[in-house]
Amino acid sequence: MNKIAILIILGTSLSALVSPTDFLTEQKRYQRVRTSIADKEQLISEKLLKNGLALDNLNILIIAYKEEDQLELYAKKKDELTYQKLITYDVCAKSGQAGPKRKQGDYQVPEGFYHVDRYNPASNFYLSLGINYPNLSDKRKSKADNLGGDIFIHGSCVTIGCLPMTTDKIKEIYLYAIHARNNGQMKIPVYIFPFKMTNQNFNTYKNRYSNNKELLDFWANLKTGYDIFSREKKELKVTVEADGDYVF
Repeated sequence: MNKIAILIILGTSLSALVSPTDFLTEQKRYQRVRTSIADKEQLISEKLLKNGLALDNLNILIIAYKEEDQLELYAKKKDELTYQKLITYDVCAKSGQAGPKRKQGDYQVPEGFYHVDRYNPASNFYLSLGINYPNLSDKRKSKADNLGGDIFIHGSCVTIGCLPMTTDKIKEIYLYAIHARNNGQMKIPVYIFPFKMTNQNFNTYKNRYSNNKELLDFWANLKTGYDIFSREKKELKVTVEADGDYVF
C-alpha cells in the first residue's frame, strides 16, 4: 500500500496531496469509486444535461435539514454565481436532537456553515465526505474541552452525528463532489440547518423552545444565512465574530 492510500484510509484530505487536475485520476484508483462510476456516472451526467450542466464544468453546494431528514444538492457552472437545486436526497438515519453540536459524544449533528474538507474512497461507511466541524463558530460557541470531530456525509444507515445516506445515494453524491473538486472547487459548501427555516417554521420552533433563548438566538443567526441563500441562490460569504456569531 502506498503513502497516499494509507493517508486516505486515515482520513487525510486528498486536496493536500494532489493537484486539481490529478484528483479524479487518483480517486479512480479505488474500487468503490470505479464501481460508483460504472453504476452512476451516466445517470448523473444525464441529470446534469437536463439542467444545462456537465460534469467537467461543475460546482456544487449541499444543504441539509435535520428535522426533515433531507439533503439538497445544488449545482452551477464554474463561471456562474447562481446555483440551481438539482436533487433532494433522504438522510436515512439520525441521532441527537434539534440544536448544534457542542462537544464530543453528544450524538448531535452540527448546525452551521461548513465545507467539505476530506474525501475518503476507502471509508468504513463505503464512501464519505468529511465536513470541517468544528469550525470557528463552533470553537467560539462551545465551552467543552473536547468538541469532537469526524463528521461525514457517508454511506450506511448508521450515525452518531453524521449525515448517512444509502450506498446507492452516496455513490451519486460522492461522484458529484469529486468531479466538482476535480474542476477546482476546493471547498464545497455544506450548510446544515435544524429545519427548513421559513418564517412559519421558525415561529413554530420559537414557540416550542421559548424557554431557550440561547438556542433561539443561534437559530436566528442561522436563519439570516438561510434567508439570503433562499433569496439569492449564491454561495454565502461567511465570517465569524468574536462571540461565534456568523456574519454574512
